[in-house]
Amino acid sequence: MQKENKMGVMPVKQLIISMSLPMMISMLVQALYNVVDSIFVAKLSEDALTAVTLAFPMQNLMIALASGTGVGINALLSRSLGEKKFENSDAAANMGLLLTFFNYLVFLIIGIFFAGPFIHSQTNIEAIANYGKEYLTIICCLSFGVFFQVTFERLLQSTGKTIYSMITQATGALINIIFDPLLIFGIGPFPALGVAGAAYATILGQLVASIIGLFCNLKFNNEIHISLKKILKPSSRIIGEIYYVGVPSILMMSIGSIMTYLMNRILGSFSSTATAVFGVYFKLQSFFFMPVFGLNNGLIPVLAYNYGARNKDRIKQALRFALMLAVSIMIVGTLCFLTIPSVLLSMFNASESMVAIGIPALRIISLSFPIAGICIAMGSIFQAFSKSFYSLFVSIGRQLVVLIPIAWLLSLTGVLDNVWWAFPIAELASVVLSTFFFKKLYSSTVAKM
Repeated sequence: MQKENKMGVMPVKQLIISMSLPMMISMLVQALYNVVDSIFVAKLSEDALTAVTLAFPMQNLMIALASGTGVGINALLSRSLGEKKFENSDAAANMGLLLTFFNYLVFLIIGIFFAGPFIHSQTNIEAIANYGKEYLTIICCLSFGVFFQVTFERLLQSTGKTIYSMITQATGALINIIFDPLLIFGIGPFPALGVAGAAYATILGQLVASIIGLFCNLKFNNEIHISLKKILKPSSRIIGEIYYVGVPSILMMSIGSIMTYLMNRILGSFSSTATAVFGVYFKLQSFFFMPVFGLNNGLIPVLAYNYGARNKDRIKQALRFALMLAVSIMIVGTLCFLTIPSVLLSMFNASESMVAIGIPALRIISLSFPIAGICIAMGSIFQAFSKSFYSLFVSIGRQLVVLIPIAWLLSLTGVLDNVWWAFPIAELASVVLSTFFFKKLYSSTVAKM
């Protein structure tokens, strides 16, 4: 007999903290690595920093495919455990690993054939384009580490083993931070590889994390059983169930890539410095968004498990507590961006023109943070209850229907500061849509339990 999983019996606040805190910490380390990575690249030149910013949409697309597939695996696996369908949970894990391999092959092809054209479509400055192509080719062609890292972490999260997920992610990020300066500047026995060094440090961190993730699953994750024999026997039913939840999540996160790509083009019409500021903003905001996403990742399996177990009270308690935590974190982020923007920008070796552009940008965009926290917390129920297409609709509405058209219209004024107001406006639209779908789903599921 399998003993009752802690997601069905532990006090809810304690459960949310125990599930989310390790992931929040690991994602904070991840955010730190993102910032440190850009700080070192910025020491090379502003062109190098801009190039990494231009590569970001494709990197984000990679994470979207890995994480979206992981969301599908997570939801199916956690729900199957809640329903005591252990054969289904094993199948979800093994089919997830097979899908992970094919996801990597997609980006291997992109890295070989499309990295250069993608970067050139965003800039006509040759120095920036050369940096960007070199960085992105390495990141895509050697991306097997990040795909398996994300999947192994999701398997650990699905069964409540979030402490091991934290160890996996934090170790990978620390490896990256350590090797960034060594490979970028050629310290000690290492060659000075410049922007390529930043890419190789990232790849190394991802590879180490994926190996640790595999070990933790085989050694400690007793609720699932990974088998090469099962991996090589595809189940169309399980793959279909994974992607029923996963595809909307992939599309939702991919929309972020489209948004950043189009914003790079809009901002590039002002200057490459404006694009660099946008890149710096994305790195800095991760200090606050990543912990909230960690909270979200810890909340999803709790909601999915208790949905499978038909435990209404635990679902309501989990949602209320997570919403309070998410908004609190985001308020701290807004206060930081409002009060010390010049300090934050100075970490990136910012020129006077970069500081002049960046201070109003950080202050204006940060006004949207608390609203974003509400939307992320509410959106967790969409993924947990296999209704990820609601999150997709919200994301399309915020980023493509509202943000980009308004940013473009405001850019026609010729005043760069006006463009940043598109972010708070888009977040207001997002909270309206999120509230509508949340009430619709909640009344048709939880309220009827």
